[in-house]
Amino acid sequence: MAKAKSAFVCTECGAEYRKWQGQCTSCQEWNTLTEVKLASARPGSGTTTGRTGYAGDLSRDVVDLSNVDLSEVPRLSSTFAEFDRVLGGGLVPGSAVLLGGNPGAGKSTLLLQTACKLAQQRRILYVTGEESLSQVAMRAHRLQLPTNGLKMLAETSVETILAVAEREKPEILVIDSIQTMHLEDISSAPGGVAQVRESAAALTRFAKQTNTVLLLVGHVTKDGTLAGPKVLEHMIDASLLLEGGADSRFRTLRGQKNRFGAVNELGVFAMLEQGLKEVKNPSAIFLSRQEEQAPGSLVMVVWEGTRPILVEVQALVDESALVNPRRVAVGVDQNRLAMLLAVLNRHGGLFTGDPGCIS
Repeated sequence: MAKAKSAFVCTECGAEYRKWQGQCTSCQEWNTLTEVKLASARPGSGTTTGRTGYAGDLSRDVVDLSNVDLSEVPRLSSTFAEFDRVLGGGLVPGSAVLLGGNPGAGKSTLLLQTACKLAQQRRILYVTGEESLSQVAMRAHRLQLPTNGLKMLAETSVETILAVAEREKPEILVIDSIQTMHLEDISSAPGGVAQVRESAAALTRFAKQTNTVLLLVGHVTKDGTLAGPKVLEHMIDASLLLEGGADSRFRTLRGQKNRFGAVNELGVFAMLEQGLKEVKNPSAIFLSRQEEQAPGSLVMVVWEGTRPILVEVQALVDESALVNPRRVAVGVDQNRLAMLLAVLNRHGGLFTGDPGCIS
């Protein structure tokens, strides 16, 4: 057995260092280096990593760029038009998609709905590492989803998952979630930097070599970023974020990275008793339903990807008892608000900088 090596990895950008230091020289962040144990390649394993049997064949032929087939890769519909819109037209075989979001946003619900509907026509393997099979079955029954045909596996070992996937040969592989997966060769606990990085690398490598669609569920931190090393976002092909407030039943799906489509597309869902339902007309939820128009309100059109959306913007100016009036904005960047007020003052003749005004 080769001696395990140690390295220090930045949790923000994934840069590696031989020894610990206070600041990461790649992303300039402080106190982000974490020690991880890295296992060397096993003697005679015939692979470049020594962790799984999917490290790549070194005897592959080099192909000239002019000889690469330019035919469009057929996409698989997720059965959700809003989901397909954000993906750029559907799921691409051999791609790795990471779906992140806050707890309770509906990540597992969205993927379970997608998997149950697609299982009627295609081979799907749903791997759950956080919930038991009975919990997933109860959710599917509550959402009134078709459960026949969907292959389920409750496992957290990546080696076991890859062995089962090689036997079942699914067209779509769902992992819920990547933070619970682990490799036997990595000594750190599941959810650590090394485990998340190496587990995602092994699963992505399998998806690329077998032309399988890989759907990963990822948790987010308190500041809204995906948990785990930043290198995880570089491995996958698409990174999607499902957002929604605790006091709202609407969910928005945005693309943060997409190698097969645009990243400015927006998908809107509503969380109902039967699960997530697509919102065909998102403009209706951004407009007030009052018969009389409120003072200071204005309806404007904004572009989200390839779709125009009507939104209502309201402005209020009132007297202020403070020496320096406050500038408060909800849903609008504070710097953009300052620029708009400057434009109104310069070109519109509307001065809101009086000490007696608050906007």
